[in-house]
Amino acid sequence: MRRLHVRRGLRRDRPLAEALPHRGRQDRLHGLHLLRSRLCVTYVILGCRALLLAVFLAALVGKTRSRAAFAEFRASIVALRLLSRRLSRAAAAAVVAVEAVTAVLLVVPAAAAAGLALAVALLLVFSAGIVMALRRGDGTATCRCFGASSAPLGRIHVVRNLALAAIGGAGLAAGVSASGWPPHAAGTAVALAVALVGALLVLRLDDLAFLFSDPKRDLS
Repeated sequence: MRRLHVRRGLRRDRPLAEALPHRGRQDRLHGLHLLRSRLCVTYVILGCRALLLAVFLAALVGKTRSRAAFAEFRASIVALRLLSRRLSRAAAAAVVAVEAVTAVLLVVPAAAAAGLALAVALLLVFSAGIVMALRRGDGTATCRCFGASSAPLGRIHVVRNLALAAIGGAGLAAGVSASGWPPHAAGTAVALAVALVGALLVLRLDDLAFLFSDPKRDLS
């Protein structure tokens, strides 16, 4: 009778024993799924950092590649007539300095959050300045954000800056749930490639806007 009781006990406990390995597999699968999602977030942060870094580096190089380029950028700030001539010149130097600091912070992983926050703040300031200039109705102000372009300021530049600020905000938001695991080489390559394409579109925005503009409206 005792042996029979033991056998019945083993039969009762068998479903529980069979369920334990299955539950362990489920936990492992859930952990892998969570890790993959966090790695995706890591790639999002990396892409946001790379895109903004490319944009700010291009802007910095475009303004400081020569004395003439910086003088043109400084003149464009003065032409906005948002500040006095003296303060406008100081603001031009401050913009270049802040862009350089932002680029350095975006490169350093430990300071990436500060770099993204500074980029968002700077882009919002740029957007506010452009909006104020447009409200004054001065059509002579040009966009020297990247040094070379002489396109007049327009709403498209506000949209561009706000879109870049949104990208920086997305990077900051994603940083809350980022994984500490190092990203894979393939995922890193994809994130950097997407960031490069996005940066090229931003840098050539004036050319794209001219390409798709209405010729009749431009001639009128």
